[in-house]
Amino acid sequence: MISQSISQTITKQRELFRSGLTRPIKFRLEQLESLRQGILKYECDIIEALKLDLNKPEYEAYTTEVGIVLHSISHISKNLEKWAKVKVVKTPIQLAPAKSTIKYEPLGVVLIVAPFNYPFQLLIEPLLGAIAAGNTAVLKPSEYTSHTEAVIMRLISECFSADYIKVITGGRDVSEALFKAPFDHIFFTGSVQTGKAVMMAAAENLTPITLELGGKSPTIVHKDADIKMAALRITWGKFMNAGQICVAPDYVYVHRDVEHLFIDEVLKCIHSFYGAFPVKSPDYCRIVNDKHFNRIVSLIDHDKVVIGGQYDLEQKYIAPTVMKNVTWDDAVMQDEIFGPIMPILVYDSIETVIDTIAQKPKPLALYVFSESESLQEYLMDQIPFGGGCINDTVLHVASPYLPFGGTGNSGMGAYHGETSFKTFSHQKSILKKSSVFELKVLYPPYKNNIQWIRKIFK
Repeated sequence: MISQSISQTITKQRELFRSGLTRPIKFRLEQLESLRQGILKYECDIIEALKLDLNKPEYEAYTTEVGIVLHSISHISKNLEKWAKVKVVKTPIQLAPAKSTIKYEPLGVVLIVAPFNYPFQLLIEPLLGAIAAGNTAVLKPSEYTSHTEAVIMRLISECFSADYIKVITGGRDVSEALFKAPFDHIFFTGSVQTGKAVMMAAAENLTPITLELGGKSPTIVHKDADIKMAALRITWGKFMNAGQICVAPDYVYVHRDVEHLFIDEVLKCIHSFYGAFPVKSPDYCRIVNDKHFNRIVSLIDHDKVVIGGQYDLEQKYIAPTVMKNVTWDDAVMQDEIFGPIMPILVYDSIETVIDTIAQKPKPLALYVFSESESLQEYLMDQIPFGGGCINDTVLHVASPYLPFGGTGNSGMGAYHGETSFKTFSHQKSILKKSSVFELKVLYPPYKNNIQWIRKIFK
């Protein structure tokens, strides 16, 4: 029954897509504006739902979920006509007389699947690209954030017909059925393990995919860094949303000379952000459910905890926790943490750090804190990663001018801004040949034509 329902949805959306309704730029801009108006109407409901699902404070809910999406709509709407124009490119002399162009064509019916940590933004942000490119879309919100899911359903059903954009809800069985369905593109944000399953399922239909995954994103604090600033920005990036961020600093490599100073400054930042008792702070989030709570708690080694370590299952609260003397043999270093635990490893040689990170799966993000431009540049060159910051954390994802995406195990493909438009478009290459003149050197009998061809190619 699930597969049949999904098949019917795809059939209806494909019929609408083939009608050509979604192709005009005017239509796409109208839909983006309709979505913007819908978000403004439901803004308070979205923020309240995020509070109920994750205890997100209004400030974080607006800046990281609602506000960033509204900004993206404005950015895309202002630039869409320019992005969608047919691009004229050079034509090599051997193909003359001809004109070469690239036409951006919508893919068709696309699937967008979002995770629980940013359940609104990580569903709607890619949807903006799908709309801008002229597609229809099926949306699958996270079932773990049921309040946000309910608001999204109301919002989308009010703004759009189901034949154009439809929300499908459910658990793992629904997700698996969706991954196996014949979409024209699948955009998935989630874990590496599920990403592999998505890729396997999509292969059956040769469905192209974008995978926004995660991994253990390293942060390096060199001895010449501004330690107070580094602690401030790392603490913010690590414990925002209770660490449930795919680009959070997963672990921190600190130079041995500044380890104690760094830990002292982190403690000051935690107290400054959340008070002496973060459990009472209105600005500190909660873990999404019991399953993830128990997983994160199992990673805490109380013999190595220097800050925090407290937790409460009933409240799904885990304190901002810092562990020192951590090694790669510890449980906390075996997989992405995705929670409020900051493991600290020390180093003496930056080459050792580079070699160690290089042996691990490619991370989604890298953060480097140093005042040396040569070291900054060296680390950016030597360590492969999806995207990152120098002397800050997380904020690279907020720019519509920077593509956001992973590499290797941390994902494939990218989005945000113009990159979102291109992700959901096919670049159709067209060579228009003149009928006035013919280059006869192309055709048999070849005789001595090889001499002319050699000269042309050289």
